[in-house]
Amino acid sequence: MVKSYLRYEPYKTFGVIASSSSNVVFSGDGKLAISSALEDVTLWDLKKGILVGKWHDIDNKSEVTVIAKSPNKVDYAVGYADGSIRIWDIEKSTSSVIFNGHRGAVTALTFDKVGTTLASGSKDTDLIIWDIVGEVGLYRMRGHKDQITSIRFLPKPLLGRHKSEDTTSSFGYILSSSKDTLLKLWDLTTQHCIETVVAHRSEIWDFDISKDEKMLVTGSDDIEFKVWTLDHEILAKGLEIDDSMKEVEKEEKEAKKAIQFFGNVKRQGKNRVITIKFHPNGSLLGVQGPEKSVEIYRIRTHEEIKKKLSRRKKRQKEKQQKAESKNQDENDAMEVDGEDRPLRAEDLITPYQVIRTGGKIRSFDFSAIDDNRKVSSIQILTSLTNNTLETYALDLPKKLNKDVTVLSKLYTVDLPGHRSDIRTLALSSDDNLLCSASKGEFAQDLEYADNFLHSNNGMWICVIIGTKSGHLELYDIASASLLESIEAHERAIWSLQVRPDKKGLVTGSADANVKFWDFDMVEGNSHGEDGAVPKCLTLVHTRTLKMTDDVLSVRYSPNQKLIAVALLDATVKVFYNDTLKFFLSLYGHKLPVLSMDISSDSKLLVTGSADKNIKIWGLDFGDCHKSIFAHQDSIMFVQFVADTHYIFTSSKDKLVKYWDGDKFENIMKLEGHHGEVWSLAIGKRGDLLVSGSHDRSIRVWEQTDEPLFLEEEREKELDELYESTLTTSLEKTNLQDNAIEVTSAGKQTMETLKAGERIMEALGIADENAAAWEAYNQLKERSRNPGPPPKSNPILVALGNLTGDQYVLRIIEKVRSTELEEALLVLPFTKVISLLQYLDIWAKKEINITLTCRILFYLLKVHHDQIVANRLMRPRLDSLRTHIRIVLKRQKDLLGYNLAALKYIKRDWEINSTTEFFDPTSDNEEIVDESSKKRKFITVTS
Repeated sequence: MVKSYLRYEPYKTFGVIASSSSNVVFSGDGKLAISSALEDVTLWDLKKGILVGKWHDIDNKSEVTVIAKSPNKVDYAVGYADGSIRIWDIEKSTSSVIFNGHRGAVTALTFDKVGTTLASGSKDTDLIIWDIVGEVGLYRMRGHKDQITSIRFLPKPLLGRHKSEDTTSSFGYILSSSKDTLLKLWDLTTQHCIETVVAHRSEIWDFDISKDEKMLVTGSDDIEFKVWTLDHEILAKGLEIDDSMKEVEKEEKEAKKAIQFFGNVKRQGKNRVITIKFHPNGSLLGVQGPEKSVEIYRIRTHEEIKKKLSRRKKRQKEKQQKAESKNQDENDAMEVDGEDRPLRAEDLITPYQVIRTGGKIRSFDFSAIDDNRKVSSIQILTSLTNNTLETYALDLPKKLNKDVTVLSKLYTVDLPGHRSDIRTLALSSDDNLLCSASKGEFAQDLEYADNFLHSNNGMWICVIIGTKSGHLELYDIASASLLESIEAHERAIWSLQVRPDKKGLVTGSADANVKFWDFDMVEGNSHGEDGAVPKCLTLVHTRTLKMTDDVLSVRYSPNQKLIAVALLDATVKVFYNDTLKFFLSLYGHKLPVLSMDISSDSKLLVTGSADKNIKIWGLDFGDCHKSIFAHQDSIMFVQFVADTHYIFTSSKDKLVKYWDGDKFENIMKLEGHHGEVWSLAIGKRGDLLVSGSHDRSIRVWEQTDEPLFLEEEREKELDELYESTLTTSLEKTNLQDNAIEVTSAGKQTMETLKAGERIMEALGIADENAAAWEAYNQLKERSRNPGPPPKSNPILVALGNLTGDQYVLRIIEKVRSTELEEALLVLPFTKVISLLQYLDIWAKKEINITLTCRILFYLLKVHHDQIVANRLMRPRLDSLRTHIRIVLKRQKDLLGYNLAALKYIKRDWEINSTTEFFDPTSDNEEIVDESSKKRKFITVTS
């Protein structure tokens, strides 16, 4: 009989406030902070400091790398490390659109002014423009030679167009910066780069454009950031050079640049720039590096600049009058330099305030403002690298000539997570409480912790911690206070375990000593409500076992007869607990044993080493039952499941693995962590597993009732390996056309390949069904008794006796809009011909004309040469053209009729003086009849 196991599935993840892989943004109302939490996006109430929402996609396991807010303040674009982009709705907490086109981590995202177009940049150096309304990628632009760091839209209506012209056009310009030190200006109308600027000597890490879109600020590794001006007149005239132009005219036009250098501004930080951002009102500029500060600069107004220049001229004249005794030529030169000195970048941008935070900053964001409301203060949200969010309030000066500001910290979100990586975990005896510890929490120099939960009238009272300084610290859970600190060892305590009888514990230290302790109760310093002095827990040292090397781990056998000690020399010594007499020496590891555990029946010992192997030993004779190469990096923790020989291991390779200690086989891998997994905690019944990692997350895995078979698990792993190699080969094929500047935005993935296969299967079923009925009809024409009609495919019958074209349409409609074009590329040309036949049927029946036209135009673009060369395709194309033209004309006439009806309704309501009119072009508009005082609702759909 094949043995089965029970599967462990992710149950909960917590502990991460803001991971350092992405930026943080304010919500539209400024009350929430939207930050990345590894593969999730978390929403924090800044005032209450609590988690109010989480955006989680079960199909995604990649980290969030960038977050961008739409102008509508509802949609948020989130980029991931696998190159995918998801559009999340903050009101519904759902993701309806997924874009997948990049072959590297998404590093930059930005919306246009109307929020209908999204631009993304990635580590693959590509820039992709996405249509959010149509849910499709428009095109991919190539030109950068390194990772894209920032992108911004420049709307075309502001570049030489009249204000009365349409301002909703998605065609304009876009600026992009990269690590290749280049700043590129792209024309989205022609989809080509029209200007390239070598902005810095090293990588450009970020840039931003002012509110009036006339000033550009870039930041690099320099201690200065650069200021540039954007010449809208040059962009409006165009930068194309005609061959018929004269050489002089060509040189003059080439010399004119839309991006012109203006000057440098020194900043306080000495390291590279991470974030540059203008405040929404355009009066402030924030610059942030990897230090613990955000530098705020003020943009002087036109009146302030005029006053500053006049004061400068006045001071210069005073200096000239004092220097009358000098040479007249020098005075003339000083006068010219003083009065005609041009405006500098330092005159326009001046230091204003420096915000000091409690840790190194990952990113910051300004709160949004209402343009119709005068603002006296602004809020600044900072995301720190120590898993903390801090919000500051900066009061603006009432008078422009006074730079007196008041800076205060409003909110801090830090309690739900650790400041550094989680080093150890421990569960209470009833699995209801979890203790997690990291450096800086519970102890200043914490390295290892374990908890002993002592029952006193149902109250858990104590947590015991070992530190690098050699101290044992006892904390009271109820009061969260330190009860006692004991100098237990001279050097770091690397291991600690409570004795199986719960009456004491053992500690192992780098001072080569193993010490045994008993629990005792002593009178405390405080008095209770009844005047009695409560007793407190303490530790009493009973005996010491001296070793020859540093002790890395100590473990009792559950029957308390043996104690195992792992040493720095990569050996494990086993002693009798009662007499401390030597029993066994286990050697075989090439590097030190970092963790070990003994099974519940005290028969097996498992050791995990820095040599990436686990070894299973028998404690009766000390023989090694099996040595398994378990992980790709050092194994940090091993533990048996209670009352079984199943083993959990964790490693620096970010994986947790589940093993059978009798069959020596890997049962399953638990993937999810994005950093080294330092510690595990297993429930007493084995139905709960908790893991703590370097990524500061705590993940809870729950045992389910779903059976797991090793053969199926191995087949699943082989399928995943095949799919990964297949997608890798597809990426290599797609990278061969890097010389092309503009290409399609899509990317072949396993999802698109499977979608294409489903379409091919549907076309095959529909063609077989159509061929069977055609043969039957021909036979019916020739014979009076053609026999029974052909039976439809069982799939068509099961779906409600669908026809072939209905089934194909249903399958195609289930394909994601963003994956449809790549799925159609999978179809061979014979299937394309078959699909064109069904497109003609849909057009004739007026079914989903939008989808029909999209598929038709894409197939004609991709397979143009083959279709033109095939004369038999002419009748089909003529039929398609006729049917689609009829349908589109009918829809156009219907749309014109609806618009005319809307105008008539609007005019009718305006004429009626007893009614207050609301624009009926929006849904569910409210109409108030003043005469009857009754509220009516109308809904007009176009």
